Amino acid sequence: MSNPLHPPAAPRRRSVRSDGAETRAAILRCAAGVFAEKGYARSTSREVCAAAGCNLAAVNYHFGSKAGLYQAVLVQAHDQLVALDALEAIRHGGAAATEQLRSVIALFLRRPGDPLLARSLRVLVQELMAPTEHAERLLREAVLPKVRLMRGLVAALLGVPEDRPVVQRGLAFVILPCIMLVIAPPSVLGRALPALTADRQALLDDLGAYALAGLESMKHRPDSTTRKVDAT
Repeated sequence: MSNPLHPPAAPRRRSVRSDGAETRAAILRCAAGVFAEKGYARSTSREVCAAAGCNLAAVNYHFGSKAGLYQAVLVQAHDQLVALDALEAIRHGGAAATEQLRSVIALFLRRPGDPLLARSLRVLVQELMAPTEHAERLLREAVLPKVRLMRGLVAALLGVPEDRPVVQRGLAFVILPCIMLVIAPPSVLGRALPALTADRQALLDDLGAYALAGLESMKHRPDSTTRKVDAT
């Protein structure tokens, strides 16, 4: 029986873990490797947690499910390709539109040979080549916000409203070569076109000049249609 003059000490409150962000980052990092190697269907949360050195419950705690984890890996992979906050900084930094475009291209070419980026992009490419229901979150959270931001830049360079079809075509012609240069395996690219990997600055300069010249040419060509095109 407890002594009322000396009540039992109150139970100690569990301290909030300070490593939650680190655990989440470790799970994402390891999940990218597992999903890249085995694909989503053949991967398990147990494998990811074993690689990350954490409890199996950590996946559900941080991501809700294996599906939520996979979707988070896709969004992170796209952000590693090009981050929204980096694009926003360029767009709102006050530089001329031509300099903004060069800076955007530089974002894509900034990290050659990054193993984490390579694993993440492998997962991203697998999803884009064979889209599943998980691609919806990727589009909503990663792709479309960046497309909207870049449409404004391309429209400014072309001198037309954002809703013109030529803006979407111009954006595709500028960005798709950048993406290709990032996702192409360096070993293959280096053997097929070694000049592309020998001088990154020259590659950046030439790609910027090529993109700007192409947009300038499109600016002076009558658009094939002037109807507005909705873009989500």
